[in-house]
Amino acid sequence: MSDAETPEVNEEVKAEAKEEVKAEVKEEVKAEVKAEVKEEVKAVKKPAKKKSDVPTFYGTGRRKSAVARVWLVEGSAGFEVNNRPLEENSFTEIQTMLMKQPLEETKALSNFKVKARVHGGGKGGQAGALQLGIARALVKWNEELKPTLRKGGFLTRDPREKERKKFGQKGARRKFQFVKR
Repeated sequence: MSDAETPEVNEEVKAEAKEEVKAEVKEEVKAEVKAEVKEEVKAVKKPAKKKSDVPTFYGTGRRKSAVARVWLVEGSAGFEVNNRPLEENSFTEIQTMLMKQPLEETKALSNFKVKARVHGGGKGGQAGALQLGIARALVKWNEELKPTLRKGGFLTRDPREKERKKFGQKGARRKFQFVKR
C-alpha cells in the first residue's frame, strides 16, 4: 500500500467504527426506553378486581330467547337488573312478582341482593329467565331448598321456543293463500 491510500482507508475505518458505535448506542437507548415504558404501563394498569369476602351464588336462567345471568349476594336486600334498580326496568307488577317468587317461597327475600344481566327476548321471557336463574342460585346456596323449589316448578326450564318458518310457507304454520285457478 502506498502512503496516499492509507489516510483514505483510515478514514473509511473510522467512519465504519463510528456507525457501529452509533448503532450500538441506538439499540441501548431503545432497550432503556422500552424498559421505562413497560414500568410506566405497569404502574398505570388498574389492579385486578379483588374477590369480595361476601358469599356470592350464581345461576343461569333461560326462557324463550332470553338469557339471564344471576348473582345472589348475601347481605342487604335489593334487586338490580342490567345495573339498574328493578323499578327503573319496565317490568310489569306481575312479572316482578314472578321473578321474586322463588325468594318468597324459600323466605330468603331479605337475605340477598340480586344482581342480574339479562339479554334477548322480550320482557316476559326475561322475567321467566330471571326466575329460573334465581332458583338455580338458591339451590347452590342451600341444597335443601331443591325439593321446595322443584315442587313450586321454579327449577323447570320452560322448553317452549318460537317455531321456525318453513320454506314454501308464509310462516311456521301459515300457508300462502290457496289459488283455485
